[in-house]
Amino acid sequence: MTSHLTDNATDAPGTRVHATEAEARELAESAREAEWRRPSFAKGLYLGRFDLSLVHPHPRGAAADVERGEAYLDRLRAVCETLDGQRIEREDRIPDDYLAALADIGTFGIKIPQQYGGLGLTMAYYGRALMLVGSVHPSLGALISAHQSIGVPEPVKMFGSEQQKQEFLPRCAGGAITAFLLTEPDVGSDPARMSSTATLSEDGRSYLLDGVKLWTTNGVIAELVVVMARVPEHEGGRGGISAFVVDAASEGITVERRNSFMGLKGLENGVTRFHQVRVPAGNLLGREGDGLRIALTTLNTGRLSIPAMCAAAGKWSLKIAREWSAERVQWGKPVGQHGAVAEKISFIAATTFALEAVLELSAELADAGSKDIRIEAALAKLWSSEMAWRVADELVQVRGGRGYETAASLAARGERAVNAEQVLRDLRINRIFEGSTEIMHLIVAREAVDAHLAAAGDLAVADASAQRKARAAAKASGFYARWLPQLAVGKGTVPGAYGEFGPLAGHLRYVERSSRKLARQTFYGMSRWQAKLEHKQGFLGRIVDIGAELFAMTAACSRAAMIRADDPSQGDAAFALADAFCEQARLRAEHLFDRLWANTDDTDRRVARQVLDGDYAWVEDGVIDQSEGTGPWIAPWAAGPSEHETVHRSYR
Repeated sequence: MTSHLTDNATDAPGTRVHATEAEARELAESAREAEWRRPSFAKGLYLGRFDLSLVHPHPRGAAADVERGEAYLDRLRAVCETLDGQRIEREDRIPDDYLAALADIGTFGIKIPQQYGGLGLTMAYYGRALMLVGSVHPSLGALISAHQSIGVPEPVKMFGSEQQKQEFLPRCAGGAITAFLLTEPDVGSDPARMSSTATLSEDGRSYLLDGVKLWTTNGVIAELVVVMARVPEHEGGRGGISAFVVDAASEGITVERRNSFMGLKGLENGVTRFHQVRVPAGNLLGREGDGLRIALTTLNTGRLSIPAMCAAAGKWSLKIAREWSAERVQWGKPVGQHGAVAEKISFIAATTFALEAVLELSAELADAGSKDIRIEAALAKLWSSEMAWRVADELVQVRGGRGYETAASLAARGERAVNAEQVLRDLRINRIFEGSTEIMHLIVAREAVDAHLAAAGDLAVADASAQRKARAAAKASGFYARWLPQLAVGKGTVPGAYGEFGPLAGHLRYVERSSRKLARQTFYGMSRWQAKLEHKQGFLGRIVDIGAELFAMTAACSRAAMIRADDPSQGDAAFALADAFCEQARLRAEHLFDRLWANTDDTDRRVARQVLDGDYAWVEDGVIDQSEGTGPWIAPWAAGPSEHETVHRSYR
């Protein structure tokens, strides 16, 4: 923790905390896991090391875990078939009896170990459960995910003491909904500016929590919350951003607002104020200053809930596209037989296969525990959220006017109530949830270039002296002298390599060759820009996206091989879908390779600066801005205590 942030730790609640770019970067670096103790397939992709053995044969769960997981999915499906997603859409809330029904079968404790009252199921079956629940209504999936992936159960399970586990986990498994509170009105992805504080009492037995948290998914109905707040330095403690489990019934907590959004009707997301809330010292998770590390580690696997919801949306979109395109006749034949629509159907089908493949592979790798999946989980979230959005957009286009019309309006006219427009609205948030696409690019890029930064040393430090840079250059030359020759040739240039994959072998050879090409391009960028590389976000984003496509191609091929081994009757179909997906993904990857060096990045930055300076304000003339007021952009409730009425509700 820097002295600047320490000085600001005593600011009044609601006061903006100012942090320099260097301080924000330092805080982020201190929170990330710096060491790689286990192998990572995705990390290898970015270094030109395509180690297929890390993901193939496809990892599988133990027989006992599979049996328990399948039995639970049967119970969950029976409950979900009684729920009406359109009721949630109409009422803009999840009915209490829906939550009670899910709690009765243990849905709020899917991943909580059995010894603490949970079901103790694997990540793979947690993902399949989210697909089922999310297909009823994505708000249900978001609620369960926010509770179990990033709410109280996961950080307590990973970082809590035995006493904390005994105290909180049975309560969570029994249906006490939880939330994770990090974002503030003036703080999004930059926690260095966090203004919420937790001050240790004089007797050391409690902390006094003050601050405002925004976009608190589940916060409106939560019984327990994990709150991130800055602890001022004090005698006997190091202070810093820390994580606390807080009972929502504590005095001084006010839920001031339930927010509304373009999608996810039923989402219990609000604004929560803490005013002198007394939190027992025993509710601190880990140590003071561990808060960001806890948050980032929790998100590593927590992000896999997003791919589950995306795969569910893909499956539903494929079903609707197939049925509609086979029945709807235009110009004498079904619309699906027209080339323009056939292209969209092929994309939806192939991408849906890959969405499930990415989810299954990532979840099984997480369950196995022998691999470091921080990059895989981030790529799964990033890639799935972008591709599922495209799938839903194409479904709306295939449906035409009926894709844009609401399910309620269709039903009122006597047609099938297909909620394609709702799925498009609901999916849009996944490109923002748990790290926006832009932030995910930066997170993955940081991990992907980790080896280069370690080798470059002071070459990647903007303010390093010439002498330090000279020493760093000598060190880097040794690393690259050993590493670069390894990128010249590989298995991807050997005819017949990966022959056990039959018609998919060529795609895996392409992945291997492209992995080495990607590593070389990253090296060229590092050589060209050195310390300025971190500012080349367009370049880094494309590097990350290429790796994501290569990861998805590998997952699709591995899953197709697994399906063929398990059920030969479906093998040909699985291989055909994997082949179609890989052909499409290769075109996207090649386009991204081309854009690494032929792009408008410099022009875009120049135009953006001029826009922000007001040089092009005249372009805005001729319209009416009906948004209320002219500012401030930060909500007024961030400034101080409010008289807003509490809107907290409990379903039990």
